[in-house]
Amino acid sequence: MKTLTIIPSRLSATRLPGKPLFKINDLSIISHVFRRAQEANIGDVVVAAEDQEIVDDVVKNGGRAILTGKNHKTGTDRIHEALQKLEMKDVDLIMNLQGDEPAISIEDIISLNKKMISNQSKMGTLAAKMKDLKELDNENIVKVITNENLINDKFSEAKNFLRKSSDVANIYHHIGIYCYSIETLKKFVELNQSKNEIENRLEQLRALDNNIEIKVALASSTPIGVDTEEDYLALKKIMEYKV
Repeated sequence: MKTLTIIPSRLSATRLPGKPLFKINDLSIISHVFRRAQEANIGDVVVAAEDQEIVDDVVKNGGRAILTGKNHKTGTDRIHEALQKLEMKDVDLIMNLQGDEPAISIEDIISLNKKMISNQSKMGTLAAKMKDLKELDNENIVKVITNENLINDKFSEAKNFLRKSSDVANIYHHIGIYCYSIETLKKFVELNQSKNEIENRLEQLRALDNNIEIKVALASSTPIGVDTEEDYLALKKIMEYKV
């Protein structure tokens, strides 16, 4: 099976505008993500960008990028437009990698791709163990509740995604990476945004609300996503220290 990784990216993030082009070790965040995806070596990698500056940066750093429209409600809609524009044949799976997680584990990307193929799943994602029960009340940390404990390499079905929870059974820190079959991606973008999705600001709820099964695999670690300036400075310190 052939996998294509598409990384949606835009400069107009509400909490931290311009973050894809913030530098760590003299390389933009978006180009770091591109390189991680490339190192996973599961197929072609393309950045789907709303802004020409992102396209130029990725290309300048040896990557591949495509310009998409500015009116997409979600990253998945942007990915679908990029897929149509690319006109790539014989692709079976689309890996949707967040453009603000330059420290995502390469092994975890590979693991999700393998599980999608071996289980012939329609849609899959990753989650990590909760580090602290205080995370249950943190709305910035998206949680996923699964049918089974994510042990022994299980690929368990997601029951719900939520921002706050008092439940502690089979609950994990959701990581914003998705893999879908081409048919599932097409079906997803044709569906209207669900009430649940809009209220919780979680596009994956559109899938669950329309009986699209999402499987969840356990990630080896929780990458730091860059949502705030504090996140950026913390990650910059970690990544620059490692070099």
